[in-house]
Parts: sequence; structure tokens; C-alpha cells
Amino acid sequence: MTTVKQILAIKQSNIYAVKSTDSITAALRMMKNNRVRAILVIDSSKLTGIISQGDCAIKVLLEKKDPDLVQVSEIMTLSPLVVDESFTSEQCMSIIVGKRVRHLPVISNQVVVGVISVGDLVGDIIRNQVSQIEFLETYIKGHGSSY
Repeated sequence: MTTVKQILAIKQSNIYAVKSTDSITAALRMMKNNRVRAILVIDSSKLTGIISQGDCAIKVLLEKKDPDLVQVSEIMTLSPLVVDESFTSEQCMSIIVGKRVRHLPVISNQVVVGVISVGDLVGDIIRNQVSQIEFLETYIKGHGSSY
């Protein structure tokens, strides 16, 4: 089973974050510039929330609020679900499906070390399936048996 630590080692593990006092415009700009759909909210080195493009669209733009005037704190998800590096991809997928979230901040020693997304987990599943298929093909062709 793949662990979160192994998945983070494979992916580019930049942490994109804003402060709760930043504007929605600043948050959206960071998402756009870094091609991510969600970013963390970190105040005084502590994870306080998470905000997604969907949050911004539904809670600000559809409500016809000015994204320059609305602060991240007004719409962020407080105290998001987190995982640590020892969690397996299966455990993370279970949380994502069960809680209907798309991103899980990863904490190690009370510090954010990355974010695992549903895309990261699907990529891990595909890599594992390719490895299993290659193993089975080799076995079927006789290269894996001692006969």
C-alpha cells in the first residue's frame, strides 16, 4: 500500500496558502497562477482552513459579492480534515469519498507538509494497476515462473 509520504515524494509538493484576512481575489489569483483548485489558509504558521474555486464561485460570485472586499475567512472551510504521512492512499480515498472533499492537507509534527488531492490518489491507483498488469503479463509469458 502506498503511503501519503510516498505520494508526496512523487509529486511537486508546493504548499499554496493565503491568510484568512486576504481577499477572495488574492486567493483566486493564487489558484490561477499555480494551476490549483484549492489552497490552504494559514495564519501564524497554523492551518486554519481551506478554500476552493467552488467556494469562491458559489459563495461570492453567485451571490454577486465583490471578491476584492470579501475576506477568505468569510467563506473558508474551518478546521479542514487532515491526514498525516503514514496514511495510505486507500485511507485517504475513503475519507475523500465518505466526506465528499477533494483535498486533504498533510500534517507532520503539527506542520503542513503538503496536500493530497483526489487526482493524486487516482494517479497512484493507476500506477499500481500498471505495475500489477506488467507483473501478470510477465508471469503469463513464463518469465516469472521457475518451470
